[in-house]
Amino acid sequence: MIGGLFQRLWRDCKIAHVFLTRLPLRVEGTIAPQQVIGAAWAYPLVGVSVALVAAAAYFLCHWLGLPDTLCAIAALAASIVFTGCFHEDGLADTADGFGGGWTAERKLEIMRDSRLGSYGGAALILSIVARVAALAALPALVVLPALLVAHGLSRALLPLPSFIADTARLDGMAAEASRPKRRTAILALAIGTLIALFCLGLIDGLVAVALALVIAWLMTRLARAQIGGYTGDVLGATQQLAEILLLCFAVALFT
Repeated sequence: MIGGLFQRLWRDCKIAHVFLTRLPLRVEGTIAPQQVIGAAWAYPLVGVSVALVAAAAYFLCHWLGLPDTLCAIAALAASIVFTGCFHEDGLADTADGFGGGWTAERKLEIMRDSRLGSYGGAALILSIVARVAALAALPALVVLPALLVAHGLSRALLPLPSFIADTARLDGMAAEASRPKRRTAILALAIGTLIALFCLGLIDGLVAVALALVIAWLMTRLARAQIGGYTGDVLGATQQLAEILLLCFAVALFT
């Protein structure tokens, strides 16, 4: 029984990594949308993997004696390559749709368009600049815990919008998958909270969780007002905004 539970948890971890990163893990059988949603509890663990990859790039450059800004750029580049710009794409599409459409239908149409618009381009530039600036401002000793909190906690938010709003589309990943079970979302948030508490301590960790939850709530409310609900792109934008806010919070704490 314990062996079967371990295998299921390990499979969920692999599915979460396959879905959110470019890590070439082998998963037996076809991965259904419902399985991806069932593995959502492991999303903050994916964030830990991303943080470790980014930190490795940062400290390699730091060991080589490169300036802090170049170390920060290397860390961000490593995380982007590792995730395949998955959440950055969601941020750009959301910015293009919310900024460029007048009706919900037009906004959704723009968000599905693979071409990058002015709003999306500006959002990506601002996101990259903000994260590089925040990482460059951090003392080297706290870069790893800051990355762990930013990546782990921001991905722990991804199952939550389904409990606040409905999907905005009748098709797509978010619509094809069932609403995640409440315990899945609670476990994801619990893991993200533990990461924050371990890295920042009790008070600062709880403040980080509160900030992340505010971002998730505001983005979900905004999406409901703009397009009638959430989409996968909105989830990606939520992760990006939470990551930026948490890195800025780390700068406020440690500088």
